[in-house]
Amino acid sequence: MKKFASPLAIVVCGGIIIGLALGMRHVQGLFMLPMTAARGWGRQEFAFALALQNLVWGLAQPLAGMLADRYGARRMLVAGCLAYAAGLLLMAQATTAGQLAWSGGVLIGLALAGTTFGVVYGAISRLVAPQRRSWALGMAGAIGGVGQFAMVPATQGLIGGIGWAAALAAFAVVLALALPLAWPLEDRAVAAPERQAQSMRQAIREALSHRGFWLLNLGFLACGFQLAFIAAHFPAWLLDRGFPPHTGVAALAIVALANVAGTYACGQLGSLYRRKHLLAGLYLVRSGAMLAFMLLPASSATVYLFSFVMGLTWLGTVPLTNGLVSQVFGVQYIATLFGLVFVGHQVGGFLGVWLGGAVFDATHSYDLVWSAAILVGLAAAALHWPIDDRAVARLRAA
Repeated sequence: MKKFASPLAIVVCGGIIIGLALGMRHVQGLFMLPMTAARGWGRQEFAFALALQNLVWGLAQPLAGMLADRYGARRMLVAGCLAYAAGLLLMAQATTAGQLAWSGGVLIGLALAGTTFGVVYGAISRLVAPQRRSWALGMAGAIGGVGQFAMVPATQGLIGGIGWAAALAAFAVVLALALPLAWPLEDRAVAAPERQAQSMRQAIREALSHRGFWLLNLGFLACGFQLAFIAAHFPAWLLDRGFPPHTGVAALAIVALANVAGTYACGQLGSLYRRKHLLAGLYLVRSGAMLAFMLLPASSATVYLFSFVMGLTWLGTVPLTNGLVSQVFGVQYIATLFGLVFVGHQVGGFLGVWLGGAVFDATHSYDLVWSAAILVGLAAAALHWPIDDRAVARLRAA
C-alpha cells in the first residue's frame, strides 16, 4: 500500500509553495514605480501585464486542475515552480511593454495556475481525512499568508539594496530551490481508485448544470477584482496622496500578516457554519471597509486599520470556496472544478488591475475603481446567499 506523508508535512509544504507563489504576486505593486521609471512606461503598461497575468492564471487554472487530477499534483507543482522562475528572470530583462506582457503576464500567469490554490488545495483535500479538511485548508492558507508577509520586507530590502531587476532574479532562484517541497503532495494513488465512479467530462457537465456553481463563479469575480486592484495599485495610491514609500510597504505587510489569522479562522469556521453565509459576510465586511476608508480622512492610522481589516478577509474566501465545491460535488475532480470557479475570480482580477491603470491614466484618480470595488462586493454577498449547498444527488445516494 502506498505510504503518504503525514498531514502536517503535506500542509506545511503546500502552504510554503502557496506562500512563495502568492507572495511574489502580492508584492508586484512595489515594482510598478521603479520599473516604469527605469523603462519609461506609463502605469497602464505595467497594469496591463499584471491584468494579463490574472486573466491567463484564471483561464489556465481549469487545465492545470485537470492535469493535476489526472497526473498528480506533484508534477504540476514542479512544472509551475520552474515556469515561475523563468518568468521572473525574463521579466527582469524586459525592455518593452510587449516583453513585460509575455513574461510577467503570460508566463507567470501560467506558473501561478500550477503553484497555487487549485493544485495545492486539491491535493490536500484528497490526502487529508474529511474530518480534518477544513483545518488543513485553513492551516495551509495561513502558512501561505506568513510567506506573503515575509515577502514584503524582503522585496523592499532587495529593491533598495540591489535594485528591482536583481530582486526579481533572486526570487527566481528561491522558487527554483522550492522544487523539493512538491514531493509530499503526491495524490495520484488516492485519486486513481475513484476514477471509475465518474468521468471528468461527467463531473464538469454536472457542475455546469448546477445553478449554485454559476453563482459561486460570479461571486468570486468580486474577490479577484478587489484583491488584484488593491495589491497592484494601493502603494501607488498612497504615494499619490503624499504618504512616504514605507507606508505602502507597511500596508501590504499588514494585509499579509492579518491574512494569516483570517485564512486560518475562515478554514476553521467553515467546519462550524454554512460556508455560503460566511462568504456573503466576508464580502459585506470588505465593501463596508472600503466605503469607510473612502469617506474618512486619509491618515496613517486609517491606512493601517483598513489594511488590517482587508487582510482578515483577504484569502479567507479561498478555503471556504474550495470547501463549498468539495461539499457539493466531492473531491474526485476538485482541482478541475475549483479551477473552473477560479476563472471568475481571475476575470475580476484582470478587470481590477487593468481598469485601475486605465482609469488613473485617463482621470488621474482611482476614485471610480474604488466605487466599483465596493459595488461588486455587495453584489457578491447577494449572489452567495441563495446557493444550494447540499451535496449533489449522486453523493447523497452514495
